Amino acid sequence: MSHAPLLLIGGSGVVGQFTARAIRAEHPDVPLLIGGRNLAKAQEVAASIPYAGGVAVDLAADDLGLGDREVGGVVVLVKDESLASVRFAQARGVPHVSISSGAAEIGPDVAAWIHRPDASAVVLGADWLVGAATIPTLKLAERFSRVASIKVGALLDEQESAGPATEHDFKRLGEIMPAALTRRDGAFFWRAGENAQAQFHAVDGTPVQATAFSPFDIMGLANATGAPDIAFNLATAVTSSRRRGEAMSTEIIIEISGEGHDGQPLRLRQAVVHPQGQRPLTAAGVTLLTERVTGLDGRPAPAPGLYFPYQLIDFDTWYARIQKTGGQLLTLDVL
Repeated sequence: MSHAPLLLIGGSGVVGQFTARAIRAEHPDVPLLIGGRNLAKAQEVAASIPYAGGVAVDLAADDLGLGDREVGGVVVLVKDESLASVRFAQARGVPHVSISSGAAEIGPDVAAWIHRPDASAVVLGADWLVGAATIPTLKLAERFSRVASIKVGALLDEQESAGPATEHDFKRLGEIMPAALTRRDGAFFWRAGENAQAQFHAVDGTPVQATAFSPFDIMGLANATGAPDIAFNLATAVTSSRRRGEAMSTEIIIEISGEGHDGQPLRLRQAVVHPQGQRPLTAAGVTLLTERVTGLDGRPAPAPGLYFPYQLIDFDTWYARIQKTGGQLLTLDVL
């Protein structure tokens, strides 16, 4: 079956290249457009990926500088301040996936969808590593009749370089969000200053100093579980694998407490671990979302709407995909 090219804006960046190759590995025949500000770099990257072409993307132009070139979906791997990519996708009636906005930046994205709710599927993919925390958290929450508390600790290894675009995202979010969205006693509030300091335990039990962070996970998990207390903390430090003398990795520690289906108190801890760092998890999430919204997974594409990743990607599909590249889901002792 022929498919219109998928446009990857930021596809020539570090995470973008990883994602493009992840999509190519799953779908050898789907054409890709590697989009970037620098045409030469985009074309150089495209030349290394079968059935791909490089294009210059102009986020100041209504047509993104692409004219009437056919596009089957838009995947944005960098921050699009103008939302030109959303308007472009809506005008073409094709799905749009973006992964770079923070909680405090969600307004313009939502407003663009509200203005044209029936135009296309718009995915707010800025959950941590595009669903790598929310999807397994919601699966673990199925073991509870009532969820009282969810704590997520994300650990990036200090040796990992995610590329200029991702580093710019972290810098931007740190500047515009000195406070982090959190939920306590059923109410949302913003943690700042000393209240933003936190600690969690890595996979090997080592305490890690962290800072409050607010990806879309906070909003999604609150609505999906009703948990009155939800916090997300981020740390950059030595990962457990490197303390064992191995290569760096990335860790997502998930802790849920509440009441089990037997009416008894229950507390569980799990960890998502990937030995190659955050990029394979990000790429897997973007690839799965792209498959789902375009129907490349063989099912009818979702109706126009506004979605979080966990509403489109089921746990079994997600876990099978991350396992293909070495990702693991570990059961941890409750500390």
